[in-house]
Amino acid sequence: MSPNKRLTLQAWLAGRRIGAAVALVGVVLLLMACAGPGNADLTTASDDTDARRRARVYLDLAASYLEQGKNTYALDAVKQSLALDSSMYEAHDLRALIYMRMNEPTLAEGGFRQALALQPKAATVQHNYGWFLCQQGRFNEAMGMFSVALAHPTYDTKAKTWMTQGLCQAKAGQVANAEKSLIKANQLDPGNPVVSYNLALRFYAQADYSRAASYISPLNASNLANAESLWLGIRVARKAGDALQVNALSNTLRQRFAQSKEVGLLDKGQFDE
Repeated sequence: MSPNKRLTLQAWLAGRRIGAAVALVGVVLLLMACAGPGNADLTTASDDTDARRRARVYLDLAASYLEQGKNTYALDAVKQSLALDSSMYEAHDLRALIYMRMNEPTLAEGGFRQALALQPKAATVQHNYGWFLCQQGRFNEAMGMFSVALAHPTYDTKAKTWMTQGLCQAKAGQVANAEKSLIKANQLDPGNPVVSYNLALRFYAQADYSRAASYISPLNASNLANAESLWLGIRVARKAGDALQVNALSNTLRQRFAQSKEVGLLDKGQFDE
């Protein structure tokens, strides 16, 4: 398998809200090479036609544009990629992600289906399609996609899929299953801030403040802390009766995120909002 280049939506680092933030597993920009029946050798990038090589350049450009939030430019680039070579499932997957970002669900679903028609075993597509289905409220179908992706023995970004499945289960009201999935994601990727935040939020809701603190405190001690995580940390510490921690986190929140909604809630004492 060739090295993978993944497109991720950096929701946390961009300062967006994280309660339901997800980093989508991205588009594989290099095709997996495999030998078909009767082939004398493996197909590699050197066997690409000139058209396919140029198609990959446009695909890479489209992924870059999408990461920058330039949706129209991304769509134009991926269209040029598909015009050169329409057989790359990664291009259809990326086009689906672009349409998803542009709130075009019918076009997005068409892209995911086309990608899977070309490569039924593409776990990255199954992951992305699963999150799309979850966003549409089609929870059973979404869980089916996540399960198939996780079943791939060589799929190397299972932590993101466990995380995404957990967030989808929470969205569907499947609290116990969501907790199990998020814990599995944390075991595979203990530094993931979205996982840490959401686990802390789950245990806070269950009044298990000790376990909530075990996830939110390391996050707030890192450079990945943001207004939302600090606010949850304040609420957890307050429920646990830790006044020193409440004061310390409150000061940090005011200093670093003075204009945030969370500072307004703090000033009003609206800890349960």
